[in-house]
Amino acid sequence: MRIPFVFCFIVFSITTAFGQSNFEIVNHKKKIVIPFKFINNLIFIPIKVNGEELTFLLDTGVEETILFSLDDKEQIQFFHIEKLMLKGLGGQDAIEAYKSSKNKMEVNGFTDNEHEIYLVLDQEFNFSSHVGIPVNGIIGYHFFKNHKVEINYERKKIIVYANDNEKIDKKLQRNFSRNTIYVEENKPYYISKIEQYDKVAQAKLLLDTGNSDALWIFLNKTKTFVKPEKTIKDFLGRGFSGEIFGLRGRIDSFSFGYTTFHNAITTFPDSTSIQNVNFVPDRIGSIGGEVLSRFTVVFDYQNNLMFTKSNAKVDDPFNINMSGIEVEHAGLEWTKLTEETNGIKIYKDADQERIQNKLQIRFELKPIFKIANVREGSTAEKCGLKKGDRILKINGHTTQEMTIEKINDLLKSEEGKTIQMEIERNTVPMNFKFQLKSIL
Repeated sequence: MRIPFVFCFIVFSITTAFGQSNFEIVNHKKKIVIPFKFINNLIFIPIKVNGEELTFLLDTGVEETILFSLDDKEQIQFFHIEKLMLKGLGGQDAIEAYKSSKNKMEVNGFTDNEHEIYLVLDQEFNFSSHVGIPVNGIIGYHFFKNHKVEINYERKKIIVYANDNEKIDKKLQRNFSRNTIYVEENKPYYISKIEQYDKVAQAKLLLDTGNSDALWIFLNKTKTFVKPEKTIKDFLGRGFSGEIFGLRGRIDSFSFGYTTFHNAITTFPDSTSIQNVNFVPDRIGSIGGEVLSRFTVVFDYQNNLMFTKSNAKVDDPFNINMSGIEVEHAGLEWTKLTEETNGIKIYKDADQERIQNKLQIRFELKPIFKIANVREGSTAEKCGLKKGDRILKINGHTTQEMTIEKINDLLKSEEGKTIQMEIERNTVPMNFKFQLKSIL
């Protein structure tokens, strides 16, 4: 059972002129294959920026490339810098940023020598802690605009096809469903059919690989749809302009790629969180990674087309985070490890020997995990867990040997499961117990 991690998509507005960024396939190759990491319904790819390899979230919901973390990559050079302000999801003011042009970006022979990058200097905006790996930035429209781009979620590979590759056209015609999309303001939109309370209507939705949820609907943008009778208030994530809150509930059904999904978890962001978002006409929401990852998807921006083929996940149920806990990676610490090595032979003379155990002491860097948020009214909150608690053990397993995904799998597994958690609060160890409970 896979539960979507709560991470919002990110959009921003820019008033500068359109850039010259232009990815191309070099060396006359017919296709480029790029492996990716898939964490909590989000896609992360390695891209070299001016010769230094960084990790980017691949996000169809943004136009320009954004860099917000360099970690130890202090030697990267950026050229032709100018200052500007960015706004996006969240209720706060715009943040300061810089635009750099004429940068070289390259991944496996897919190259752009004139790429524009927006450098965000706000250190609070960095979601590496939410996915457990270093993430340096976000890349969107310019990765997709000139070529057919296939995202194979099962194989965790992206395939970029040359425009003269005739094999891909035959493959798409033979094995995929063909869907019309609309590329507006350099982002892809899809018309879905949504049913709620016996009302059926078409809905214009952003196709957003940078949103880990299934479906978002902005209630202030539509009079057709209303919030479900049963909802929960939840923290949805962080955008450029602050934290994002809203409601979660279930709708009757919606369509995507010739497939109809029933009883899907749907997110309804509050109006304050989206006040700085620029909306194209008639858009009322987004389709995110929890849905897209149930397909192999091929984007063809040049012809306003999307091709889809369902995979083994297509019939998985939509489930909510039953623990109410969001976990973050809070850094690393040196941990002393001791281990006893058996069978060390020590010779006394030619006829005698004895065996001595040897104790080895070594130090390793181990992860630190903390509670980033506890949903109001959840069983975790009721038992006393709080934001900022450091998680030491879950059901007897030390978290130092886990990844953030393994922790999420434990906390969001099945209704009725008992979770025993050892935490540290203000240097004091404490123990808590609660049960996972479905509330929608």
